[in-house]
Amino acid sequence: MADTLTIRTAGIVTVQDLGRVGRSRYGLPAGGAADQHSARVANVLCGNDDRSPLLEITALDFACVPSGDILIAVTGAPADVTVEGVVRPQWEPVPVRAGETVRVTGIRRGLRVYLAVLGSFEADYLQGSCAPDTILGFGPALRGGDTLVLRTVCPPVDHPFSRIPLFRLNAPLLPFPATWTIDVTDGPDRAEFGDTGSRLFDAPFTVSPRSNHIGLRLQGEVPRRVTQGEVLSRGVPIGAVEVPAGDELLVLHRGRGVTAGYPVLAVVTATGLSALGQVRPGQTIRFRHRTLDQAVTAHRAQRGAVDALRARVRTVFDALKIPVPADS
Repeated sequence: MADTLTIRTAGIVTVQDLGRVGRSRYGLPAGGAADQHSARVANVLCGNDDRSPLLEITALDFACVPSGDILIAVTGAPADVTVEGVVRPQWEPVPVRAGETVRVTGIRRGLRVYLAVLGSFEADYLQGSCAPDTILGFGPALRGGDTLVLRTVCPPVDHPFSRIPLFRLNAPLLPFPATWTIDVTDGPDRAEFGDTGSRLFDAPFTVSPRSNHIGLRLQGEVPRRVTQGEVLSRGVPIGAVEVPAGDELLVLHRGRGVTAGYPVLAVVTATGLSALGQVRPGQTIRFRHRTLDQAVTAHRAQRGAVDALRARVRTVFDALKIPVPADS
């Protein structure tokens, strides 16, 4: 029988990947990990392909037990990570022996933690992704007692002299500030807001408790549209900063519908979207204007740091004879 990972304490946890690429044309939301950077790094630290299934743990405590020896990586928001009661680091690979309990507790400063396993695990797929789709009822949250079938078992990893694991891979961490700065570029309707458009950058906004993976609701000094006329429904990107007629901003995230009819003042950049996936209700954010060139440069730098990490992981895994999954 294949080895398994058994969920002991579920909290709010789902099986995720990086979402459905190119399916918006068919009316399907992209979905996928809200913090794409942390999810990508977790898989890279385990030697996996970037798009491999992993666990997204939101806000609440989590625990699991493997039936075989595994290698894990935990990234995302700061949390207390223990293996059989022993504190283990985030953003580094961590070996776990069969039967040992992995716990993630006290998630703080951010909202989501990602747990990847070397070789990943079996998952159901819809349109090329295992990401949940709440509208279609695909990919429900995991519950205590659920099991995931592991694809690979990792032999015990020891330092050749001190007999303790040794990893110092310098993964590119996200910052977790008290007030988040979210980068945006101009939206297609920027000109319709006249001078009031600058309100987006003048003062902070507070994240409403009614926010979710579909979008964030922000309270603050909302810009106002100064032109008249209806806005026709059209395709909207992930990260669209919409301005309804009320007293809130809407920032669409990965679970967003693919069309909408509100004016789009700005669009959150790719790097800003990962940060936005970690913002907790009640926290404040500030928007920072970026040109397209600046946004592309920041995205390339972040992806370049992940690529450099992947090379370091391969070197260490080769030296320690850790098996690298065939699809990585």
